[in-house]
Amino acid sequence: QKHQIPFARAKVGDRYVLEMLKEKGWLFGGEGSGHLICLDCHSTGDATVSALQVLASMCRSGKPLAGLVNGLTLLPQKLINVKVGKGFDWQASEALKKAQSEVEQALGGGGRVLIRASGTEPLLRVMVEADNDDLAQRCAERLVSAIA
Repeated sequence: QKHQIPFARAKVGDRYVLEMLKEKGWLFGGEGSGHLICLDCHSTGDATVSALQVLASMCRSGKPLAGLVNGLTLLPQKLINVKVGKGFDWQASEALKKAQSEVEQALGGGGRVLIRASGTEPLLRVMVEADNDDLAQRCAERLVSAIA
């Protein structure tokens, strides 16, 4: 917002990032895992293209990488994988909805919650990002307790 750069969150996965980029007419997107998509160069996340883009930015600006990320604040994240039974409808769980609402209120806009089913295992991935490690851990554990 400070730099007037538009921002949106897509579902997890390169496929969803790519869909959103096309929908919005944007060139760049990515995931916290490091998968970056630069549509002016490639249509999938590619580490070599990503590295070259970063190096090009450094050359254009004349700044080292540390200078380019100056002011960037990364919030602590806690990820807990929770085993669930086959067919568990976590999106319909009233207990989880209530816990998520409580956690989001506790975060007060200073973090985020991401709950998603694993695409490869019978797991729910519960991630909380918060202003500090302790809050992230407590909030993630609160969500997990609503699932168990």
